[in-house]
Amino acid sequence: MMNIEVMKSKIHRATITQADLNYIGSIAIDQDLMDAANLIENERVHIYNITNGERLETYVIKGKRGSGLVSLNGAAARKAEVGDKVIIVSYASMEFEAAKSFKPYIIFPDDDNKV
Repeated sequence: MMNIEVMKSKIHRATITQADLNYIGSIAIDQDLMDAANLIENERVHIYNITNGERLETYVIKGKRGSGLVSLNGAAARKAEVGDKVIIVSYASMEFEAAKSFKPYIIFPDDDNKV
């Protein structure tokens, strides 16, 4: 049986609201956004910075629900500035035939990171 990687979740054009170099690491995401995109705490995500072209991987931590928070932390904070637009994507491994009918969770937040 063959498994392939497919896009599972996508937050398209979120706005970076904070970049905290002194935090241990990760990306903090408002729990409302996490729920809407079907992301869980500690899930690996890829961050694609639309504003400057940077790309990185990190893991998700819960941000305050309803806050609109999207904060790159630790070393990742050097890859974005407040106001940058980013795409946050997670992928899942699944059986090839199941992947053909899988529908990813894709959300398009507004400029305040509200769904």
